[in-house]
Amino acid sequence: MTPTSPLHPALLLDATLPDGTAADVHLADGRIAALTAPARRAPEAAGRGLRLDGALLLPALVDGHAHLDKTFLGAPWQPHRATAGLRTQIASERELRREVAAAVPVADRAEALARRMAALGTGYVRSHVDVDPDTGLDHLHALLEVRERVRDVIGIQLVAFPQSGVVTAPGVADLLDAALREGAELIGGLDPAGFDGDVDGQLDIVFGLAERHDAGVDIHLHDGGPVGASQLRDIADRTATLGLGGRVAVSHAYALGSGLDSSELMLTVQKLADAGVAVMTNGPSRSMPPVKLLHEAGVRVFAGSDNIRDAWWPYGTGDMLERATVIGLQGELMTDQELFLAADLVTENAAVALGLADYGLAVGARADLVAIAAGSVPEAVAAHPERLLVLHGGRVVLDRTPRT
Repeated sequence: MTPTSPLHPALLLDATLPDGTAADVHLADGRIAALTAPARRAPEAAGRGLRLDGALLLPALVDGHAHLDKTFLGAPWQPHRATAGLRTQIASERELRREVAAAVPVADRAEALARRMAALGTGYVRSHVDVDPDTGLDHLHALLEVRERVRDVIGIQLVAFPQSGVVTAPGVADLLDAALREGAELIGGLDPAGFDGDVDGQLDIVFGLAERHDAGVDIHLHDGGPVGASQLRDIADRTATLGLGGRVAVSHAYALGSGLDSSELMLTVQKLADAGVAVMTNGPSRSMPPVKLLHEAGVRVFAGSDNIRDAWWPYGTGDMLERATVIGLQGELMTDQELFLAADLVTENAAVALGLADYGLAVGARADLVAIAAGSVPEAVAAHPERLLVLHGGRVVLDRTPRT
């Protein structure tokens, strides 16, 4: 089999698969056609494939939580403006993003970040996009445009995110309804107790719209302690009642990382597991959920970047392997088995949480792949390795493979 074109290779030579075995990977029509043992080839035959020379090959990385519409990437550096309290920070962000948007439009900054993510091996990203009385559907429309611009290098899934609240922000319920009609795949929420002060009111709207539009749900929940845990159990109960298992996620879920006694923690964790509610963590918080405990209890845990160089913090690179490292360090994932778990947070677990079809390193799967300058999965998580090759649907996004 020979490459059909420089942009669509048909053969990847001598890859190391996640289980440590070596393989030649045959590609056709944007999919994995075969996995075979590396064959001896004459130099001229070997030249017809892309050489990986033993580099680790993974399915594309998956960023389960980002805010493409918020990034300042592509605009001049913005010093961080520290504020106290969530509402104050939201108001400060609103002012700052107007200033930045006057210089560089939302769509251009979002596209710059999406392309950076793609070059680092991310094949799919779930982006929350602000839907509130200030922005209306403008940010959604911008990201729908970006999604089309970058479709050859990365897939984008959109969550209508009510950052200004649902119950306390007039007109937001109607805006969320419109966002789901116009292209958002999921509906979000924000601290039903801590922000809206009305748990049932917010969740009635969020789950009601999810049922009406057959949409997924992904709720930001920063509320900690028993108040946060009670909301997690409410979300689990509604998920089970509506049969939405596997289509609901809670982002951050800080209550699981602090302020609960062991009995309430395990009660809440079991409710999430039984209902099929996933938990997203981006890592850097003293209240990060206990990744190993959740995994062992059957809760699907996945990872996301969250904010990248925006009004919320100046950090972030869009590198999901780096994110796995951050989570691994904070969650004390040290053994090789635990480092495999860290990698799963940004590959298989995230792909399942996002409902991606035909994902993985198997015959028939989409050729969404990343080759990494590492010899094993644990090394890839721990060593900040270079990306050597990125494919999206079999199309080359990045190629730094060796040349004869």
